[in-house]
Amino acid sequence: MKTGLISRIQRYSTKDGPGIRSTVFMQQCNLRCQWCANPETIRPGINVFWFKERCRQCGTCVQAAHGAITLAAPGEGVNIDRKQCDNLLEMVPLCPYDAYEQVGEAMSSQALAERLLRDKAFYDASQGGVTFSGGEPALQADFVRETAARLRAEGVHVCLDTAGHLRWEKLRPLVEAVDLVSYDFKAFDADIHLSCTGVDNRQILANAKEIAAMGKPILARMVIVPTRNDQPEDIRRRLDFIRSLGNAVQQVDILEYHIYGIGKYQKLGTPYLLNDIPACSREMTEQIKQYAEEIGLKATFGG
Repeated sequence: MKTGLISRIQRYSTKDGPGIRSTVFMQQCNLRCQWCANPETIRPGINVFWFKERCRQCGTCVQAAHGAITLAAPGEGVNIDRKQCDNLLEMVPLCPYDAYEQVGEAMSSQALAERLLRDKAFYDASQGGVTFSGGEPALQADFVRETAARLRAEGVHVCLDTAGHLRWEKLRPLVEAVDLVSYDFKAFDADIHLSCTGVDNRQILANAKEIAAMGKPILARMVIVPTRNDQPEDIRRRLDFIRSLGNAVQQVDILEYHIYGIGKYQKLGTPYLLNDIPACSREMTEQIKQYAEEIGLKATFGG
């Protein structure tokens, strides 16, 4: 039986595939998207959030951290040197004010499937199911595949949300094990993709073609981030490529850049790189949707 590392489970989601779903956010990612809304899922291990507003500067963590945590100015909580603190996870039960919170939980495929099946009535009533997201769930492919098999044996629809940056021989068995693939198209130009995510997209585009050739249904997702990947020509080329995948593509979700994840960066003590990015205009995304429909794609505004 496989064991995986889960960041969190979001129940009653309507944004990650058809119907009402449970979204399982897996830990670890092999991209470094500048706009990532789930930075706690990037590292492979367990993370720790620190909540400044809960801290009462009692000094408990300072005494336990061997110099890696120090008191800040009055009302400012503590300073955490995360590179030097080798026992940060110990602060979670130590803090009397719950200022530290563990992010990540190891689970067996059986335990995860049993937890997800508690909501089967909602999946059935709404034609929903379970979506594995992240992070990059394909980095824990064996675990996800084993859990998906347990769910599908009970009649639950399973969706894989992936950026596709893996060797095809690694990704293919996982794609075969699910009902739907939600696939991210962050840029078409390799240099733009590299500057935004830290990797180029040659493998990603090649894998998209392989998934389409299998006839596996694809939900294409396009995030639009002003000044980063909103070049009109690149957007058109992304949509043209998606259209070239044929009937496997069920629809395109156009995702407008948002800043909902900024608070997570603060809790992780990590700088957010896009503080001065303007909001994504609905006029632009309306134009994107119009072009998508002109070339024969079903397009929606995603969550």
